[in-house]
Amino acid sequence: MARRKKIYEGKAKILYEGPEPGTIVQYFKDDATAFNAEKRDVIEGKGVLNNRLSEFFMTGLGTVGVPTHFLKRLNMREQLVRQVEIIPLEIIVRNLAAGTMAKRLGLEEGEALPRPIVEYCLKDDKLGDPLVSEEHIFAFGWASQQDLDDMVALALRVNDFMSGLMYGVGIKLVDFKIEVGRLWDGDFQRLIVADEISPDSCRLWDIETGQKLDKDVFRRDLGNLADAYTEVARRLGVLPANATPIIKPTLIN
Repeated sequence: MARRKKIYEGKAKILYEGPEPGTIVQYFKDDATAFNAEKRDVIEGKGVLNNRLSEFFMTGLGTVGVPTHFLKRLNMREQLVRQVEIIPLEIIVRNLAAGTMAKRLGLEEGEALPRPIVEYCLKDDKLGDPLVSEEHIFAFGWASQQDLDDMVALALRVNDFMSGLMYGVGIKLVDFKIEVGRLWDGDFQRLIVADEISPDSCRLWDIETGQKLDKDVFRRDLGNLADAYTEVARRLGVLPANATPIIKPTLIN
């Protein structure tokens, strides 16, 4: 069997050349990193869970008219996605104060914000993904005003969908980040949600107890990360309702 061509390897995923032009195979690793990869570990089963959860979220977004790069899940660790030109920005939507925003502004973690706040970070691991302003984005040509307007609109639609979905299973969507890609059709482009949406890229808190069900479990040594992700998958119906946290989850198709 011919060896697949690797296009890119990041902290949590590997991208391979897809079977058809304009497609990519996205492979989810078990690696967990925090603090710009200063802290790292391998969490058995994490990649399987993130693959299935990202499929669930991307499929749901598609049903409400939010365009994404997702095509189909191939197996337990891989999914087929559209090849896009990634805009070098992370779009962050914050509903409650947490993480770096709480530290920067001296806010209490969990404090409600007056409205969802959108922030931008430059995608550059070597620089630690620094926070940037709209002025930086336009001056350095990372995106146009129209691009940014479209990206914010996409991010807020994702926020509406994800907030409602999570609230329905007893989870607060504290914040999340997405990446956006350009999909070209000749000279025409459209912007779509790319990369992944998973507990790796969201802050998720239990509504009743405040228990963290996201990567902060790993960042802050609060327990077993696979257990937390398994609980999110169980509540959403991605795992059977009677499932208990397990290292190697059995996922339903």
